[in-house]
Amino acid sequence: MEDNFEAANEELKRADHLIFVSLKYTRTCDVLKSVVERLINCMGFTFTGLLEHLKEEGKIEEIPTAPIPKANLIKQLFPDDEFLPEFADLFMRLRKISQAEFSRSTEFRRHVTMTVVVAEEIIKIDIDLVTEYFKNTKEFYEHVMGLVSPQS
Repeated sequence: MEDNFEAANEELKRADHLIFVSLKYTRTCDVLKSVVERLINCMGFTFTGLLEHLKEEGKIEEIPTAPIPKANLIKQLFPDDEFLPEFADLFMRLRKISQAEFSRSTEFRRHVTMTVVVAEEIIKIDIDLVTEYFKNTKEFYEHVMGLVSPQS
């Protein structure tokens, strides 16, 4: 369980570096795609850690191995939580974005944009959106850590 949270934290650090250092100097869609993948990894590790915690407490018997069933189980177990169902949806959306073909525009400029089409919806990923996703993922990680850590 601890390994997953540690790995999630490492992915957050990598995403932070990509956004606040790499994107500053290398404004390419490849860096944007890397940030999206780091956020997906962070959420995946966090979900796995949370599910392992619930298994240790005896609240669930089995942890799904595939990412989408994990996200669906989280939504099912925490329907009233302010973060978890929303982040399970974001996790699945980011996975689709990561796997989709994308087009590049205004690379090497402040408004570098990675455009993807997911389920006939055009999504434009830019520095501002990826930064917002990062901040939300960081809040989500801290929220989950608050759920699994003993309250003192």
